[in-house]
Amino acid sequence: MARDYWVRNIHDPSLIPFPAPAAKRNGAAIVILPGGGHKLLVWTNEGTKVATALNRAGITAFVLKYRLANEPGSTYTVEGDAADDTRRAIRWVRAHAAVYGIDPARVGAMGFSAGGELVTQVADHPEPAGRPRTDAIDSLSARPDFQVLVFPGPRGVPAPASAITTAPPAFLVAGSRDDCCAAPTVALYEQLRRAGISAELHMYADSGHAFNLDESERLSILHWPDRLYDWLADGDWLSRRADKR
Repeated sequence: MARDYWVRNIHDPSLIPFPAPAAKRNGAAIVILPGGGHKLLVWTNEGTKVATALNRAGITAFVLKYRLANEPGSTYTVEGDAADDTRRAIRWVRAHAAVYGIDPARVGAMGFSAGGELVTQVADHPEPAGRPRTDAIDSLSARPDFQVLVFPGPRGVPAPASAITTAPPAFLVAGSRDDCCAAPTVALYEQLRRAGISAELHMYADSGHAFNLDESERLSILHWPDRLYDWLADGDWLSRRADKR
């Protein structure tokens, strides 16, 4: 159920596309996972508003409604159901790359808070063995080509040593006074760095949790998306070349 700001009661996961304008489209795609403590989804500020901002940079975005493990009465799990929803979303985007003008080798995942935990589950952890394959889409890779973690929660940090060495490049951002998520953000960055993974970390002074895109009086916070775009450009993720890799 959705009402203005929040989404709850998700039993049929869905992926909402936000195609970039044809004149700006560069072939990059990002699956967005809003946060909300696995109790709800912060649908606008960490979902649809982010998608339209990415569109302005030529990125086609997809906002995922995933199952909520901590909602009252829920029978779902984060590492099981919600992570499976995330993997399926990434696979689905790759399977439909031609439809949206996407390079299937430039599909990233971006998560806020609890959504960041899910990005970590699929990017920095191995996929559990024995998951059933229901169709041809399930044969595609569920590992994102790059990961964007915005004040990610502590679940899944540190990642297993067996998987971190093959993790995709990472951009991490959080507030230095975030009681929930400052420490795991720094810890995951250090783990990625030590494993030789390309990673960039931004920790903003005197800032707490959930500053999102434009919810701060601090200039540094207002401009954090610019640092993300710089990182994406430096990594050649925004190139219009279809043969990036």
